[in-house]
Amino acid sequence: MNKITIWHNPRCTKSREGVAIVEESKVEHEIIKYLDDKPSVKELKAVLKMLGFKSAREWMRTKEAIYKELNLKDETDEEKLLEAMAEHPKLIERPVIIKGDKAIIGRPSSIVADFLK
Repeated sequence: MNKITIWHNPRCTKSREGVAIVEESKVEHEIIKYLDDKPSVKELKAVLKMLGFKSAREWMRTKEAIYKELNLKDETDEEKLLEAMAEHPKLIERPVIIKGDKAIIGRPSSIVADFLK
């Protein structure tokens, strides 16, 4: 089985639940605290593709204050959305669970166990 990578925010309940499910499954995994170890635009593009999303906005936390402060609601340039996510990783919906060339947002956390199979 491929090693699992988790983009994790320890302060988020859903993220902690996702990590717990991965740890209980006993699969080899790596936890990345993406708020501290910010992903690059290149990494975001790769994971966006793995998620199967057409737009970065599908992956954004649109209720975050920074989303409103940066006026991202009206932004149509995908590169600028990704740059905002790289600069302000709080905008990234979490947890992100990556296995091979596929990824999911672990919400609800019940989908994580199925993804690991």
